[in-house]
Amino acid sequence: MKRIKPVLIILILLSLLAFSFPSGCGFAANPAKKNVIFMIMDGTNSDIVTLSRWYKGAGLNLDKILVGGVRTYSGESAITDSAAAGTAMATGVKTRADHIGMSKEGKPVLTVLEAAKLSGYATGIVSTSPVQHATPAAFTSHVIDRDEFGDIGEQQVYQNLDVILGGGAAWLKPKSKNKVKNDDGMLKTKQISREDGENLLSIIKSSKSLYSFTASREGLSNSRGDGKLWGAFAEEDLAYDIDRKALKPNEPTLAEMTKAAIERLSASKKGFFLMVEGSKVDWAAHKNDPVGMISEVLSFDKAVGEALEFAERDGNTMVVAVTDHGNSGLTLGNVDTDKNYKNQPRDHFVGPLKKAEYTVKGATSLLKDDRSNLKEVLSSYGLGDLNKKEYCVMKDAKDVSDLEDEMVKLMAKRANLGFSTHGHTGEDVFLYGFGPGKPSGLIENIELPRVFARYLEFSLESFSDWYVDGEKFFKEKGYKVIIDKRDRDNPELVVSRGEEGLRFPENKNYYLRNGERVELRSVNVYSGGRFYVHWER
Repeated sequence: MKRIKPVLIILILLSLLAFSFPSGCGFAANPAKKNVIFMIMDGTNSDIVTLSRWYKGAGLNLDKILVGGVRTYSGESAITDSAAAGTAMATGVKTRADHIGMSKEGKPVLTVLEAAKLSGYATGIVSTSPVQHATPAAFTSHVIDRDEFGDIGEQQVYQNLDVILGGGAAWLKPKSKNKVKNDDGMLKTKQISREDGENLLSIIKSSKSLYSFTASREGLSNSRGDGKLWGAFAEEDLAYDIDRKALKPNEPTLAEMTKAAIERLSASKKGFFLMVEGSKVDWAAHKNDPVGMISEVLSFDKAVGEALEFAERDGNTMVVAVTDHGNSGLTLGNVDTDKNYKNQPRDHFVGPLKKAEYTVKGATSLLKDDRSNLKEVLSSYGLGDLNKKEYCVMKDAKDVSDLEDEMVKLMAKRANLGFSTHGHTGEDVFLYGFGPGKPSGLIENIELPRVFARYLEFSLESFSDWYVDGEKFFKEKGYKVIIDKRDRDNPELVVSRGEEGLRFPENKNYYLRNGERVELRSVNVYSGGRFYVHWER
């Protein structure tokens, strides 16, 4: 046998040594960044996904990544609301209706987004609703009542997330005016005021916040860089996608916001966690408007396409998409198809819907005060060929809300669709997943944040005692404690012992020690008469 050359022996030894070095040595490759993009299509049942596919005339991005289902019930009801559902998917804890980031007992529970931030990941939220609405709020804040937009907005500002994109600009200002239609269909000015009088927009725009701020689609398109980004593109919710081009062209699409968020967050050295909500399938479903529902399913699907494009290129990104609950009980087929459902081609369902240029809300927004353009408005919703009886029903509607109800009823009848409710429904929903670590099968909604945490290599359980009852905690340590409610909209936990005085303002991420500001890694929470803080000295 030939002798092995010395050079070859050296190469073999070096290769063996390379494998034997511990991970901390220079021979090991740097660990890949890990990312999670969690996408929630609010209030969506399975039939509208089917109908949207037929309306589009082609497959959906979602179709390619269907992996299972999710059970949606809350901690006290077979049918959940978005607050309890969002909290379950954010914290891994079932809770009661209206609770945001809170257990059933009313104690703050750290969310997977907050835990990711504390573990060194960049974090962000994207939403077509006000960002203070239930689902984005459930990942970023802690309140007993989902309608506490003022407290939610303040906590979000002081959470120091890296990217926040969506609506809700009105809740960042001390006072804001918004044009809305009253019950008679007449335009009126709605006054929105933060009860605490704080100007959160000025805080976001201050040099200390490090945010780049934009309020327009063009501004979002032109925003570049790797710093923090806040986009507030509407006083409240963004327009339905089908309405946006004609009515709100300066608002970005959900896909555009998702792409911009991913670009910013992907500059993180460790990785990122991003929550994206397509909010308004739910809003259209509450109205029983199939046109609006389809608009937002397809808008969400385009955003999923942006996430998948990045994840496929990146190789270390988990994408999970789901809906938080069903809504409206939409069915393809209704009482009119009892006897003839076997002879209903697809066009009998989507044909009438494709005649609509706007959602029902978009169409009625064009209505003149004297209703002189009623026929044009009806036509813009695909109801341009009404008989005399149908037109009289529309004409006799006492206000815009009643008119919208009649319009969607007629559209549903023409499209052979059924609706069982204007509220939520309790069915299991589809689970979509792509990338390493993705979940599969039929799972509980509370399993999702644990899946994300495992992939990002931290444990939610390690944060289970993050918040303490501040009053009880400091009294046990010998402090004198009071909750100062002299300013009822800005309460403070006041702690004193000897010459040391501590003040914890509600919703802020700091306390004052003898007047000097000390930063905290979480926001202070005052809810249900108790003041919760995270304390580390």
